[in-house]
Amino acid sequence: MKPYRAIVATALSALATAAVVVPVALSTPAQAAPPTPGPIVKLWNWNWNSVARECTDVLGPAGYSAVQVSPPSDSMSKGGSVWWDIYQPARYTLTSKFGDENAFRNMVNACHAAGVKVHADAVINHMTGQGSTSYGGYGFGKYNYPGLYSSWDFHTPTCGINDSDYRNDGWRVQNCELVGLSDLNTGSEYVRNQIAGYLNKLTSLGVDGFRIDAAKHINPGDLAAIKGKLTGSPYIHQEVIQGDQEAITPSQYTGIGDVHEFVYGRKLKEQFSGQIKNLQSFGQSWGLSVPSDKAVVFIDNHDTERNGSTMNYKYGDAYKLANVFMLAWPYGTPRVYSGFTWSNSEAGPPSANGGFATDANCGNGQWTCFHRQMSGMVGFNRAVAGTSVGNWYDNGNNVIAFSRGDKGWVAINNEGGSVTRTFSTGLPAGTYANVVGGGSVTVGSNGSASVTVPGKSAVAIHTGGVSPSPTPTVDPGQVATSFNANVTTTWGQNVFVVGNVAELGSWNPANSIALSSASYPIWKATVNLPPSTTIQYKYIKKNPDGSVAWESDPNRSFTTPASGTATRNDAWR
Repeated sequence: MKPYRAIVATALSALATAAVVVPVALSTPAQAAPPTPGPIVKLWNWNWNSVARECTDVLGPAGYSAVQVSPPSDSMSKGGSVWWDIYQPARYTLTSKFGDENAFRNMVNACHAAGVKVHADAVINHMTGQGSTSYGGYGFGKYNYPGLYSSWDFHTPTCGINDSDYRNDGWRVQNCELVGLSDLNTGSEYVRNQIAGYLNKLTSLGVDGFRIDAAKHINPGDLAAIKGKLTGSPYIHQEVIQGDQEAITPSQYTGIGDVHEFVYGRKLKEQFSGQIKNLQSFGQSWGLSVPSDKAVVFIDNHDTERNGSTMNYKYGDAYKLANVFMLAWPYGTPRVYSGFTWSNSEAGPPSANGGFATDANCGNGQWTCFHRQMSGMVGFNRAVAGTSVGNWYDNGNNVIAFSRGDKGWVAINNEGGSVTRTFSTGLPAGTYANVVGGGSVTVGSNGSASVTVPGKSAVAIHTGGVSPSPTPTVDPGQVATSFNANVTTTWGQNVFVVGNVAELGSWNPANSIALSSASYPIWKATVNLPPSTTIQYKYIKKNPDGSVAWESDPNRSFTTPASGTATRNDAWR
């Protein structure tokens, strides 16, 4: 969590911190299954309207299973100048800098309609450390939250956590104040009921899971008691940072839910900054803190991208390749991170009107929108679920390749120059789309393929999956025609193709063919059309109110070949 300037200054040392606690025998409700198949995406500091649009246009079509959103509760306001004010809750109403309760509800409903679950970041260890007014206009004091908490609801006497406590005094780590934040007495039945009531409010709105912020600073017995008050069985994943020789360890929390695997990103930073050949044995034996079935893994998050312990988007191609590896390698539940660009590590997201986050815009350079670059690997991750690694290759340095059963194969080149060779892919014969960098790979009857992997790039192919998928099979007597349209849309709009033949709806918008936005702004679909036929067509946008916007005249036109495939690359006009 790391809420303000003091934590930014001490973040690297805090990564090596935690404390002494006796493991608790837990008796809690069943943990919901993790969101598999398919990874989580963390859209950090995206407002609710933007998350809703992204679920509809990108996350659902790509196959992301869940989206983790920022804390939805009202918080201390710094007017948008910093990112960490959202980790200082002032009350549990849904009046955050990302939107109100109605916008939050609409976002959850839109994501569910797109097949994407919603996980909320839950800040329940503490309240504020500064400020007096929230984004929702609520007045408070550090130990006084009218209608919610008073001074006796916090740990007293007050004390602060020292760096040395993480190794030497676990009680202080879980009962004293983290960087001056008012520490809730989570042993209190009243406090537990307030926290559980807030989380149950979120599940009543459709929230499917929670990321528990600063879980390391809450006694696991207290967390178990709070979990016991929750309705349903939300998926729980907890922020418990593994430090050096600490008595509080992530394994002490696995009885409550899954745990964020911080060592994972640190190790991959080492490898992708050195030699990736060693990754053949990557797993818990490398010192990872929890087993694969209890781990949520990531290359970076909002804390680690700022404190230098992991890679971040500024690492460019190496960062992308590390994420490709994460989505291809069988360890943990992967989480892809997308935030906003920054030069000042404390700066808040783009905002207006007193600090309220503005809509995410993937074209203005202010948002990383990195998850879109991983859309193809999401399909790969889903396709290879449950398979093991085989056909390992490395060149003794920074080129590796491996298969996942007979479902997928990936090659990663972390060197400057291209590599061309024949690889054993383990896949059935056929031609497959490269879901990372475009183009295709033809696999022979013996499972081998001659592949060129450009420098600082990757090639990944898989059978089946969500999007993209292998080159479609042409129905007998038909021409598989790929429509690729560059179309910019607004919230709620979707793109379709319609034309003069029955396969394209016979000009009836109700029967038009939906295009996928997984490669936005390129919308894609493949349609089997009759051979040797003159096809007329247009692209249309369907609006949320049901109205239809047509491209301008004239109609587009082409003639299909006698057999095989065809491709139309167009831009909206």
